[in-house]
Amino acid sequence: MLNVVLVEPEIPNNTGNIGRLCVGTESKLHLIHPFGFVINDKNLKRSGLDYWVHLDVTEYQNVAEWMEVIPDTSRVFLMSSHAKNSYLDIEFQDGDWLVFGKESVGLSAAFISNFEVQNQLKIPMSDKIRSFNIANSVAFVIGEAKRQLALR
Repeated sequence: MLNVVLVEPEIPNNTGNIGRLCVGTESKLHLIHPFGFVINDKNLKRSGLDYWVHLDVTEYQNVAEWMEVIPDTSRVFLMSSHAKNSYLDIEFQDGDWLVFGKESVGLSAAFISNFEVQNQLKIPMSDKIRSFNIANSVAFVIGEAKRQLALR
């Protein structure tokens, strides 16, 4: 199982879509407050459809609370358009933590400083855009990790 972490998500439709993706890939979703919406928001439920009841999801009031449950911080991978390393160069393992920041600004420097620089990953993309939609980014990374895990 992979662990998908959304740090301070802002857009309910994105979180709903990512929740649905987690159900479909048998991944666990971790949500770190504060959110830009209420968890029972109709848009979140619409995006997650009737799959939301099957979602394995945990909410944390802050980053410190979330960090207490991580058994091995070397298996936490931060997705950032500013990273040097590509997610395609990582050998993913069952139980890895895939971390995505808020839609408007990504992960803060303070958050990133909790982890090793080699654990900061980017999704290669054209220089014509700043970033991919977060739900698409999660799909890219989960897809590659699941592909690798299926080969073992």
